[in-house]
Amino acid sequence: MSSNSTQVLFKREPRGFPTSDDFDIVETRVAELAPGQFLVKGLYLSLDPYMRMLMGGGWEFRGSSMTPGQVMVGRVLGEVLESNNPEFKHGELLVAGLGWQTYAVSDGSNVDFKVLPKESIPLTAYLGACGSNGLTAWAGLKMIGDARAGETVLVSAAAGSVGSAVGQIAKSMGCRAIGIAGGAEKCRIVTEEFGFDACCDYKSGDLGKQIAAAASHGVDVYFDNVGAEMLDTVLPLLNKFARVPVCGVLSQYNATGERYGVKNTRLLFDKSLRLQGFLVSQYRELWDQGRAELEALVANGGLRYRETIARGIENAPEAFIGMLN
Repeated sequence: MSSNSTQVLFKREPRGFPTSDDFDIVETRVAELAPGQFLVKGLYLSLDPYMRMLMGGGWEFRGSSMTPGQVMVGRVLGEVLESNNPEFKHGELLVAGLGWQTYAVSDGSNVDFKVLPKESIPLTAYLGACGSNGLTAWAGLKMIGDARAGETVLVSAAAGSVGSAVGQIAKSMGCRAIGIAGGAEKCRIVTEEFGFDACCDYKSGDLGKQIAAAASHGVDVYFDNVGAEMLDTVLPLLNKFARVPVCGVLSQYNATGERYGVKNTRLLFDKSLRLQGFLVSQYRELWDQGRAELEALVANGGLRYRETIARGIENAPEAFIGMLN
């Protein structure tokens, strides 16, 4: 079987915030399959903030960045159309790092997991709540955050795919969940739709005072997606022996010039805090366990999520830019 693939290429390093001029859209012929390879048709592509780091500007992800002319990196939910690999059969669904393209050839090395469809789980959930975003929330909260029933969990970017999952997983564990988000509408979504106990609006008033009021007994786990000034604001409000899983630094991805340096590091030893960055790939051996727990939460309504779906790979750049906004 031969076909053409539409690809979105990384064209150039953005100067601050990405624009559509930083991408190229091309049509290419899919290569014939070699032994051990299989052809995948992309059904859905997940657009995530980490991709901005791969576009350069002084950032690296997993020790590397993309080069101009390369297919944009990303996870795809796809269907096997043709196979010369006995491990991957025609018609099987999988999640893999196939990038921004409609068709891709794989040898299996970039496959995250196979998807076994369930009536109670929408397919797209395997790119989000039951995929890398949900697993990121699950691993960070449990393995680094070591969250326990009765503790208070605070999470930044709480309206996002990872942050919203953190709070809901925390609630399922018997924790108090407090979010940080920007604007009254996002805070409403965090509390009313995602079930957090409270949400602090960093765009309205003194954030530190809002957090202190919502977390009257202090914060035991701070799941950090933002970094910079927000981390400095939170550190004095953490309890002794609190844990801080660092998932990202959203506030700095599009910054130009010198980036913000955290000032309150003295509190790390004053309060015996644990602050640790992580990648979900470091917990790959636990993915099956995590995914099973996430599937159960989605199925029983304990893990809700929002999706924005753009149709057509050619619209991926604008959708990506919109997500970063």
